[in-house]
Amino acid sequence: MFTGGRSFVSSPPAFSNDAKQLLVCTGNTVSIFSTSTGLQTGELEGHEAKVTSVIVVPASSPASKVLCYCWTSSLDGKIKYWDFSAPELMRTIDIRLPIHSMVIPNLLSQPTESNGKLPVQFAYVYIEDVKQKEGEPNSFRGQIRKCNLMKSRLVGGLTLAEIKKQGSITASPFGRYIGMYEKQKLLIWEIPAKDSDNVVHKKIRLHHTKSITALAFHPSERMVAAGDITGRILIWRGVGRRTLSNGNDKLTNERFDKNAEDRPGVRDNDDADSCTSWHWHSAQVNVLFFSSDGAYLYSGGKEGVLVVWQLDTGKKKFLPRIGSPLLHFINSPDPSLCSMSCSDNRIQLLRMPTMEILRSISGIKLPSSHMEMYEGSCSNVVFNNTSGLIAVPTDNYRVQFYSLFDDHEITEVQICERNHQPGDEVTVKVNLVTLSPDGSTMSTVETRLPEEGIGGLVTLKFWACSSQSKQFNLSTVIYEPHSKAGISAIAFRPTSNMAVSTSYGGDFKVWVCKQEIPPKDQTTGWTCHALGSYKKKPMNAAAFSSDGSVLAVAADKFITLWDPDRNTLLAVIGDSLEPIANLSFVGKSNYLVSASRGSNPQLTLWNMSKLCTTWSYRLDIEAIACSTDNATFAVLSLPGPPKHMESSETISQCTNGVILMFNAENPVPLSTWLVSKAKGGGLSFVQSTSQSEDIETKSANEVLAYVNGDHEYVLLNPYGKQSTELSILRQQNFSSLEKTERSGYAYIYGELQEISMKTDQTQFASAPSDKTWKTIFSGPSHSLPPLPKLCWDFLQSSLEKRPAIVH
Repeated sequence: MFTGGRSFVSSPPAFSNDAKQLLVCTGNTVSIFSTSTGLQTGELEGHEAKVTSVIVVPASSPASKVLCYCWTSSLDGKIKYWDFSAPELMRTIDIRLPIHSMVIPNLLSQPTESNGKLPVQFAYVYIEDVKQKEGEPNSFRGQIRKCNLMKSRLVGGLTLAEIKKQGSITASPFGRYIGMYEKQKLLIWEIPAKDSDNVVHKKIRLHHTKSITALAFHPSERMVAAGDITGRILIWRGVGRRTLSNGNDKLTNERFDKNAEDRPGVRDNDDADSCTSWHWHSAQVNVLFFSSDGAYLYSGGKEGVLVVWQLDTGKKKFLPRIGSPLLHFINSPDPSLCSMSCSDNRIQLLRMPTMEILRSISGIKLPSSHMEMYEGSCSNVVFNNTSGLIAVPTDNYRVQFYSLFDDHEITEVQICERNHQPGDEVTVKVNLVTLSPDGSTMSTVETRLPEEGIGGLVTLKFWACSSQSKQFNLSTVIYEPHSKAGISAIAFRPTSNMAVSTSYGGDFKVWVCKQEIPPKDQTTGWTCHALGSYKKKPMNAAAFSSDGSVLAVAADKFITLWDPDRNTLLAVIGDSLEPIANLSFVGKSNYLVSASRGSNPQLTLWNMSKLCTTWSYRLDIEAIACSTDNATFAVLSLPGPPKHMESSETISQCTNGVILMFNAENPVPLSTWLVSKAKGGGLSFVQSTSQSEDIETKSANEVLAYVNGDHEYVLLNPYGKQSTELSILRQQNFSSLEKTERSGYAYIYGELQEISMKTDQTQFASAPSDKTWKTIFSGPSHSLPPLPKLCWDFLQSSLEKRPAIVH
């Protein structure tokens, strides 16, 4: 099965012990990426549902950093133990309840042994109790339970908490505490040094006036930080000094009792010495994380800005213009490397303390919240049938090109020259993206929204793909191409540089590109060739025949057929019950398929030689895909399949959509696939880069690609057995290329500049500059290695190595 488009940011990732690999939860698997190249190097497969946690077992000593063991949890109710260097599954624990979050607090205090022996006995999981949820469909019933990993079972009769709102557990850096937030309070438990089934867990609560959205523990002090929905950060100091301290600390308890009334910022009878608040974020805080030395606090949220707070002074440092809300921030064993997960399905690897973005691990972008898809559009993804690429409009006014067969990003094109700031009022929307059949030209439509009824503007742009760099460059900008009416659809002619745009204002325009050969690395311009309309009816869709000789334009409930060269009306067919929203010619056949939407949706197949209806169904169609060579086409239908189909009841009950594949001459579907998240989905036949043995020779290179509303996709075998998925070998040629390992001075500061031995010595006559020596050891303490290692590597890199002379 070939699937892709999975989310990289649904759960926090984890670094390997040597910081050379990043383990990322991706759907039902864990993908392993190289931190030096950003390419995928492996995958852990075995879970049957979404993976919710990945925890790397730390090494017991620096010499054992090569050990590669990790724990994973999943909604399938299973906890698995892996050797991800092989990769090999070593153990499975089935608790039979969906696991939404998991922590193993004692991992740092009980590191793994060199033989892979299990280092810890207990995990704390946040599960969904299915039995208690029965009869409460609108409420989430969660529990924090304790799992004995050695005995492979939950500890009976021990439930730390029951929480109605879905959330995740957070563990302190050295496993002394675990915590969770619920609405306006924090729940914190102390983990005993010697954990067991019957141990009693001490618990405290910290209260706030707003809903809490993030939690972090200080690595060495009794300090807890929390972020709330308004953007405020609260820091409690002296947390649990009375409740969680050992019984011998009488002096601390007496001091706490005497100063119970002198605890600034602490609400009610919370167990803390003080509570201070910082406020810079304008929206809710999603990310909170203390540096390894505890001197800094990282925060982030919807603004797309990473803020570094100095705890002692409250001074701030920023990494701005990230362009997407932050979700997770993870430190690595290497103090100069960390990762930042963003809501646009991108993981950024940062060099610390400069916060320089080294590289990105990009998945397919999630559906744009600002993408206004008109009624004439079929989906929010656009397919390039010949190369297996899709174009995805994004929130930051860009179009992402993503490879379906390689499952990774190819490039991005900036449509509007503006920085997108999440949370700002939207003033511009990218409404439509269309690609020519050969992928050499792209058209986009953007709308500038009017302010107080003034200043609205529709812009049509044409982009040309450079044959050398394979990058799209802006060719032509057309303002208000249809007066003030919006553009409903754009279609490219397969055989020449011609395109047609349809308008809700009741007209369509034919655009042609200049035929002269342009100078090298320059673009050509598009001009209006013709204008057409039919009874001033709104035109919702357009399509060219395979040979480009006929142009079909949907005028409300009618289909008008035109000669695109002469711009003459050839025929008018159809009179559907609802406006036609989608048109497509079926390959090189004499058939045209149309789909109308509304209260009485309909799928209709038209015979172009007879200009009449061949057959039709009462189906609500979301997308249509036609084969390029034969009379085969497929449709993505929303709930409500034809009643005469035997599987109609199953389709209605088990899924929210179905893919039906037809031969134009037969109304009985050739194949059917049940799919989920069909609303907003896309469908297309694409040319495959590999062949399957059971696919017919005449269509061996063609597969059916389905992208659902969440931009997850699957490639299907359209010519195999009914309801089977494509038996294509997934291109798991994971990259094994790694950058040359660096050590010493180069590992910390980068490569030294090469100095030629033939350099003229007179250039050193002047006094050398001391600026380099002033800044070479500057930076926050948490980002520098220990002093013994730093000095040794620095001195070693400064010494000149000479070959030994043997007499």
